[in-house]
Amino acid sequence: MQVLWVLAHPDADSLNGQLRDAVLPQLRERGHTVVESDLYRMGFDPVLTAADLTGAAPEPGTPVSTWQATGHHEGRLAPDIRAEQDKLAASELVVLQFPLWWYGMPAILKGWIDRIFVNGFAFGVKDEVTGRVRKYGDGGLVGRRALAVTSAGDRASAFGPRGVSGRPEDVLFPLLHGTFHYTGMAPLAPHVLTSVHHWDDGQFDAEVARLVARVEGARDEEPIGYRHLFGGDYDDDYRLRPGVAPGWEGNDAHRCDVASD
Repeated sequence: MQVLWVLAHPDADSLNGQLRDAVLPQLRERGHTVVESDLYRMGFDPVLTAADLTGAAPEPGTPVSTWQATGHHEGRLAPDIRAEQDKLAASELVVLQFPLWWYGMPAILKGWIDRIFVNGFAFGVKDEVTGRVRKYGDGGLVGRRALAVTSAGDRASAFGPRGVSGRPEDVLFPLLHGTFHYTGMAPLAPHVLTSVHHWDDGQFDAEVARLVARVEGARDEEPIGYRHLFGGDYDDDYRLRPGVAPGWEGNDAHRCDVASD
């Protein structure tokens, strides 16, 4: 596969850094093409500003998504944005690797998404036949698979339906559903590393093997079964129709592989 591997950790010698350094050579040895974006090592600027639009500045009060779309369609986005978009466009599998900080991504990775996933490229793309905007199961990044790889200090039992942290799919719902699924990428179940400060001897090698195997099988893995916005389950106000998943609420109601109709 063509893999884009995005790492967001400030310490190159961290567990995340060591894991990346051990996994990627094995993937390449197996024939995968892996392109990296190590955000901290790159000095990637996560702050979205009007300087992302080259040439004439946007008029005051212009919505950010509007001038981002202008920059995309006119080829006036900053070079670092276009370079990352080229990596995304060439990928079949997008891996975002990060430590779980305050139940979310490090700011640098959120900023990468803010600046790279612009209107007209990742979202805001219209269907040529119907004219409607493609989203939630369709979009500018359709055809790709996406895997979140995250590390946590808490024990595995904390990340469960009755664990204090909640299920990984719920903790990362904004990323899995609101970013991956929204832009058309097929979200895979998150790959979570737990109790990372208390690993026994040999566990690092086992986790390397587990992650290599996960990526190796990513093409055939069944994605999280989020409902598509225009698949018939939602009404014109983007609410689930009364007969869809009766009795279900919250995140699971939007998964056809969990909530039964």
